[in-house]
Amino acid sequence: MENKRYSNWVKYWLITGCILLFFQVVIGGITRITGSGLSITKWEIITGTFPPMSHDAWMHEFDLYKETPQYEKINQGLSLSDFKFIYFWEYFHRLWARSMGLIFLFPFIFFVIKRMIDWRLIKNLGLVIFFAFLAAIFGWIMVASGLVNRPWVNAYKLTLHLSIALTTLGFMYWTTFIGFSPEKRKIEGNISRLKKLGIIVTIVLCVQIFLGGIMSGLRAGLIYPTWPDMQGVFIPAEVYNIKNWTLQNFIDYDKDAFVPAVIHVFHRTVAYFLFGLSIYYFIKVRKLTKDVIINKAAFLFIILVSLQVLLGILTVINCKGSIPIFYGVMHQAVAILLLGSSLYLNFQFNNRKLL
Repeated sequence: MENKRYSNWVKYWLITGCILLFFQVVIGGITRITGSGLSITKWEIITGTFPPMSHDAWMHEFDLYKETPQYEKINQGLSLSDFKFIYFWEYFHRLWARSMGLIFLFPFIFFVIKRMIDWRLIKNLGLVIFFAFLAAIFGWIMVASGLVNRPWVNAYKLTLHLSIALTTLGFMYWTTFIGFSPEKRKIEGNISRLKKLGIIVTIVLCVQIFLGGIMSGLRAGLIYPTWPDMQGVFIPAEVYNIKNWTLQNFIDYDKDAFVPAVIHVFHRTVAYFLFGLSIYYFIKVRKLTKDVIINKAAFLFIILVSLQVLLGILTVINCKGSIPIFYGVMHQAVAILLLGSSLYLNFQFNNRKLL
């Protein structure tokens, strides 16, 4: 049965799903910035639901952590109380994921049985569940990469984990848009042109978020904590040296400043391009359609773009010895909202009747 409208309960549930996924990614960002991701060295789906409940249990977890490269190379001499702090964020990240699964899955089954959602929503939600499961698997692969040799998780695996998580959220966003606007509506203006431009903007945004994930994994902000230059230059000398451009250097990215410099240059360059493209996009939306919903969405989009640029600058210039938690987390949180804003405009351009 294909519904033309969905009940408020379904809509509330879809919004809840977006909120849960949003905070899951944000908590993941806090876990990454605080270096907490390697504090739990095992993947225990059932027994890992409960934290250590006694001093002996805490000491057992602490002893396991002491065997990791992160403890030996970076956190040697860490106190038990400090260990509990980083353990909390990784535990909270995993607990939130488990809770999210329960909160999402049971209502999904109920709505399907009661035929409160149709095949259109079921297909989209199936993709959400698939990518959420995939994100969980790659989350452990990412953590495992930091338990041997390197004191941090592999930057590329971290970025892949983040990308899968944001793909999950992207499908959740789109499904929620369908839940609130299942029927196509008439929109005046040159929407076909805006539709193509919107897709380009979204692709560039996704590339920028991907580069940001690698930036975070490399902790590149600590090496070049200045703006608009990078320690006195706009393109570091390492980038110009053709001998540095080898596959081995990209694999062993933490041996020197070459790979962080390359990613930093790309991340900044794409940011400038995206900002200019977004302004052009906003102007075109205002010019080619007078639709109230689309124009409001465009205003929100350009505000978020501007805020994201500001947060990016503040994050970089405050990377003095350590990554600033507040700015780093806010930079990621706004990126998630910006992705949703971009997808919403694309949804509006696709969900229209031909005049």
